[in-house]
Amino acid sequence: HRNYDPSLHPFEAPREYTRALNATKLERVFAKPFVGNLDGHRDGVSCLGKHPERLSWLVSGSYDGEVRTWDLAQRRNLRSFQAHNGYVRGVTFVPSGQQFVTVGDDKTIKFWNMEGPLWGEEEEPTNTILSKGTELGSFCKQAWSQGVELGSFCKQAWSQGVELGSFGKQAWSQGAELGSFCKQAWSQGAELGSFCKQAWSQGAELGSFCKQAWSQGAELGSFSACASDRSIILYDTREIGPVRKVILKLRSNKLCWNPMEAFIFTCASEDYNLYTFDTRNLKQPLNIHMDHISAGHSRDIYHTKRMQRLTCVLWSLDNKYILSGSDEMNIRLWKARASEKLGVLKPRERMALNYSEALKDKFASHPQIRRIARHRQVPKMIYNGQKELRTLKEKKRIKESNRRAHSKPGSVPYVPERKKHVIAEEH
Repeated sequence: HRNYDPSLHPFEAPREYTRALNATKLERVFAKPFVGNLDGHRDGVSCLGKHPERLSWLVSGSYDGEVRTWDLAQRRNLRSFQAHNGYVRGVTFVPSGQQFVTVGDDKTIKFWNMEGPLWGEEEEPTNTILSKGTELGSFCKQAWSQGVELGSFCKQAWSQGVELGSFGKQAWSQGAELGSFCKQAWSQGAELGSFCKQAWSQGAELGSFCKQAWSQGAELGSFSACASDRSIILYDTREIGPVRKVILKLRSNKLCWNPMEAFIFTCASEDYNLYTFDTRNLKQPLNIHMDHISAGHSRDIYHTKRMQRLTCVLWSLDNKYILSGSDEMNIRLWKARASEKLGVLKPRERMALNYSEALKDKFASHPQIRRIARHRQVPKMIYNGQKELRTLKEKKRIKESNRRAHSKPGSVPYVPERKKHVIAEEH
């Protein structure tokens, strides 16, 4: 029997530290996140959509209007067809997974069957919705990707600019129930055309119309938009105008809602930062993520020599893989954890890995282990961008300190970092 008396094992801590150090080094040695790539597009990949039930099914759209369906397990293209004339702005699946929807710069929304046409038949959409808008935008951020009913899909209706009756025919043809449609603002008696004008008069760009707020079912009638006037607007379909509006220093490009806490969202700004807000208090963000360009506090950073500007990133349903689309016509598949071993693990091997993880967590604050765990080989461009960004921040800091030193005491107050980026909040 093993004796657990610590007095009889005086070198237990040094032995565990050595094992933790070796485990950390081996983690960096086996950190090979790239799994494979899917090529075949003739232009840059613009958007990705994952199947709500099948782990291996993926749909991608490109700048030239082509849509392709993929089998990730076999890494092969199932079918490809010309869906739009121009940029494919977004793609997403309906909750059943039997159809997917695409939106493009040709002002159309098209519904496609996941199963391809029979032999000799042409590829045709099951339904096409025409729009009078100039750009339909991030269609993949709509409520269908979260499993809400078709009747609560207000973003599609806004892009029409038509009367309620006309939109109703389109919605019911897709299998929506009349009972769910009455949840919308239009069931209150407002005409769709006037509701559309009111929304866009607040400065929201249709191309940046991001995602349903409370998309997890907490509040189906609420959604949000990133506007061209540097603002983020929260809407409710039961109201005529916007509910809340927060203005930042720079324009926000994308917005994503927290899947676990429906009242928290994160937006990506043009100042290289991510801002996490709580809708109950928009005066300042909950957190500011400053990892882009400097990439110092992020968990990991992936890159290849040929990879150009990224256009879309997608997590797999099992949370083990990351898919990225970029301008050089490739879809890349990455491991979510760079050093994770793929395949089935034996019980003894799993126990050894769990023991190594526990040791790394125990000695994570040790300087040498922390240095090895945080070290990343990144392109020179990242270092140059980091240096430039550090210079700009240092210049602002010195300027502010000089103003404070040569001004009347108290005239230049200290402003917390979280309050610097919000200009105003409107109700």
